[in-house]
Amino acid sequence: MQFTLENEELCVKVSSFGGELQSIVEKRNGREYLWQGEPRFWDEKAPNLFPYIGRLTKGKCTYRGKEYSMQIHGIAKYREMEAEKKADEVIFALQSDEKTLSQYPFRFRFEIRYRLRGNTLTVTFRVENQEDRTMYFGIGGHPGFRVPYLGGTEFSDYVLQFPEAEQPFRVQFSEDCFVEGEAPYMDLKQGELSLRHALFDQDAVVLRGAGHCVRLCPGREWEQRAGKEEKREASAICVKFPQMDYVGFWHLPKSEAPYLCIEPWSSLPSRKGIVEDLERQENLLALEGGGVYENIWEMVLEPCNSSSS
Repeated sequence: MQFTLENEELCVKVSSFGGELQSIVEKRNGREYLWQGEPRFWDEKAPNLFPYIGRLTKGKCTYRGKEYSMQIHGIAKYREMEAEKKADEVIFALQSDEKTLSQYPFRFRFEIRYRLRGNTLTVTFRVENQEDRTMYFGIGGHPGFRVPYLGGTEFSDYVLQFPEAEQPFRVQFSEDCFVEGEAPYMDLKQGELSLRHALFDQDAVVLRGAGHCVRLCPGREWEQRAGKEEKREASAICVKFPQMDYVGFWHLPKSEAPYLCIEPWSSLPSRKGIVEDLERQENLLALEGGGVYENIWEMVLEPCNSSSS
């Protein structure tokens, strides 16, 4: 089932299947910002990642000597969720059941709350640990944005801006997308990364230490050739993730796919060649028995000449 959140600035649509975003339209110009799932590139739009991010080695993890199997990015994205609609928000919930317990060893309630205020969409993840023991998990977002999203522009006209970045590190992945360490990432120039399709030929670019905010917008070359009206109509997509340690960027490798995923992550996929023990994987979140965990990410549409804070 699909739900709509709408105000004077934005119209947002969300599905109860996986609690996945379906559309983000700026009302003043009718511009769609969310990738619309063209199957030849990527047939999803903005999956929610819980209770694991990325791939498990051999599709498996262990907990206290028992093996469990999950698909890529966990469980939530594959499930129909309960829904509750309010005036300016919609809440989706997944309650653990026999099926989830066969894949993952903890009883939980997982909620996704979408709230629309002005030009800001806030996504809140809430996890209740319904066990009397510590629960280990990862959580994150995977929204895809149309690039290019302005008329008369190309993918290479856009940049990613990192207003808080100091010295980021790139997570190193094997060819089959398992973690092999990290290394300093030197491609940022004055806090910017110019987009080009070849950036993703080796799959995702995942950074640690890149700050907690990234802006997607047309770069200086576009600014130099654009007219006054074009500049006035142009918006930047600002993604904020104040409590996430990692941010990933991805589109289909070795393609000219017209989208970019900006993915705030709390943790990482499995290490190469290691079937992870959930109690021992260092970057997973740990929630005490009976505890509640919340984390947010936000998407803000703002003028291209605005700076983020």
